[in-house]
Amino acid sequence: MEKNDSMEKDDTSKITYRGWKAMPFIIGNETFEKLGAIGTLSNLLIYLTTVFNMKSITAATIINIFNGTTNFGTFIGAFLCDTYFGRYNTLGFATCASFLGLLVIQLTAAISKLHPPHCEAVESNNCKGPTAGQMAFLLTGFGLLIIGAGGVRPCNLAFGADQFNPNTESGKRGIDSFFNWYFFTFTFAQVISLTFVVYVQSNVSWAIGLGIPAALMLIACLVFFSGSRIYVKVKASGSPLTSVAQVIVVAIKKRKLNHVHQPWLTLYNYIPPKFMNSKLAYTDQFRFLDKAAIMTPQDQKNPDGSPADPWILCSMQQVEEVKCLLRVIPIWASAVIYYVAIVQQHTYAVFQALQTDRHLGGSKFQIPAASYYVFLMLSLTIFIPIYDRVIVPFLRRITGKENGITILQRMGIGIFISAITMFVSGIVEERRRTIALTKPTLGVVPRRGKISSMSGLWLIPQLALAGLAEAFGSIGQVEFYYKQFPENMRSIAGSLFFCGMAGSSYLSTLLISIVHRTTKGAKTGNWLSEDLNKGRLDYYYYLIAGLGMLNLCYFLVCAKWYKYKGGNNCTFEANTESTKQSDI
Repeated sequence: MEKNDSMEKDDTSKITYRGWKAMPFIIGNETFEKLGAIGTLSNLLIYLTTVFNMKSITAATIINIFNGTTNFGTFIGAFLCDTYFGRYNTLGFATCASFLGLLVIQLTAAISKLHPPHCEAVESNNCKGPTAGQMAFLLTGFGLLIIGAGGVRPCNLAFGADQFNPNTESGKRGIDSFFNWYFFTFTFAQVISLTFVVYVQSNVSWAIGLGIPAALMLIACLVFFSGSRIYVKVKASGSPLTSVAQVIVVAIKKRKLNHVHQPWLTLYNYIPPKFMNSKLAYTDQFRFLDKAAIMTPQDQKNPDGSPADPWILCSMQQVEEVKCLLRVIPIWASAVIYYVAIVQQHTYAVFQALQTDRHLGGSKFQIPAASYYVFLMLSLTIFIPIYDRVIVPFLRRITGKENGITILQRMGIGIFISAITMFVSGIVEERRRTIALTKPTLGVVPRRGKISSMSGLWLIPQLALAGLAEAFGSIGQVEFYYKQFPENMRSIAGSLFFCGMAGSSYLSTLLISIVHRTTKGAKTGNWLSEDLNKGRLDYYYYLIAGLGMLNLCYFLVCAKWYKYKGGNNCTFEANTESTKQSDI
């Protein structure tokens, strides 16, 4: 055993951590990759309705399905990365796939035969939609982008952190700094894409505007591979989901066994010598899984104490890790509903902007409709340092907690603000529609309707609130999954956040379909009409606000029940039953 340990130390010492020397390549790749991807994705809704002549409800449905599939693909990407390919190979392949996807979409704008003829008619019935071949070519680009995002999103943060030595103080500081630079890069890319790139697409040329992101993604590929010689390339270590499957299978096999007395002392609890996960104490939730760690006369162990067959006997540590995953699922479900409010700011808020006065003051300059999302990013960016430097220290003095409030409390605040966001969105839309129907308008949007004289700046409150909701809810989710998952599953933990966003996109698509069909023949008219002035988008927003408040009640119940991993609510002895109350 001592020989094996020394060999492990020798292998570790051979690793050359280049740290910040590798950052120009990694952060450079991140910057160009985000500029390319966001520069295209942020304006796809307008592209589909103006260039491909799609109806707004069709375009919104396609975008929601695309976003959902893209985010869900991160789970598959994380699994393949950890199990087979490693982060370097996954990132290299995914970045190239993203470039090809952006190139395909750019060609649909540059080559006239790859999109329908331009249509200026107000009535969409007079416009020719895309052919089957044109849609197939477009969807090919979407498919390549899905593959690219599935590999990039769950791996990029972890790959950057791999370049620093986690066993030294300078390495730990480097990891923290890299995270800061990463989120700064993401925000920077959002702002540039939602202003400059979107402006070129909307006001200069779609071919040029979509060509810029494709060129930036090509640069991202070149920058990434330029640093190949100095990267630390961590090899795939096998699927951490195998242990989860073993616990479930063994628990089913032993389902007829009786529960043992004092399980924290009686259950089989083997810890491998090279074990990266933190040791977990016994908890009394999901007790049916405990049977996987009950030793029977038929169960055998190896000389080192490990189970002879892990598909017949599991350790208490394995069982507790699976319990951690199961406890997260109800919280994750509430996050899916929470993000539906944010999804609307990507879709219907853009349509709202199209039918408002987007001029700045008395100038002729108009803010592109898709660029209004930048106000959400600004709200998020401005609030984060205020929260970290002002609010957290203030709350720390009151609550005595290191972070001021718990992670679940932070998520709960985000869920509440998201519901308020939709309520405010409904009020703003009601005002926009009333002005459009009762006062002189500023013209007509082709195939949509009259432009309300209400300033588009009235959309800022709902977007700013959505930014605050993300600052609490989304960032809280990332921290929650990262800390509550076993250490060897953090790539999958990172993908779970995106899977939640995927669920939100699919749920939003379902809501749109149900509302559209239900209200089509109603006296009030179709809520989600192509012309917002003829519809009742405000009712749709109020519906989501109501769902958000119900979701908040559900979340509070789940948070009260939840037990933090390794917290003081774990059961160690028989006399610790009083410690089982969770800390929301």
